[in-house]
Amino acid sequence: MYAIVEINGQQFKAEQGQKLFVHHIKNSEEGQTVEFEKVLLVDNEGAIKVGAPTVDGAKVVCEVVNPLVKGDKVIVFKMKRRKDYRKKNGHREQFTQIEVKQVIA
Repeated sequence: MYAIVEINGQQFKAEQGQKLFVHHIKNSEEGQTVEFEKVLLVDNEGAIKVGAPTVDGAKVVCEVVNPLVKGDKVIVFKMKRRKDYRKKNGHREQFTQIEVKQVIA
């Protein structure tokens, strides 16, 4: 059984026991239980329910494993040729690691 769920504007395929890196969830603590109710699709052994826009009564229950994980460094480089313009900038995205405990449909 799996579900397609929207978390912080991104869609993830969530199965029980799976660990996911999602965009940083503010005010989250390690061991905290988080529920996501924007479930777009549920597959229960071949029986597929598609929401319009969400499936009624479905939710995904997760537990926060690590509230703040820094991702890989992303380099942003801007350049205009022959104009003596170059800018180099970079940042590291912040993620939260969660583990899917239960998919309720």
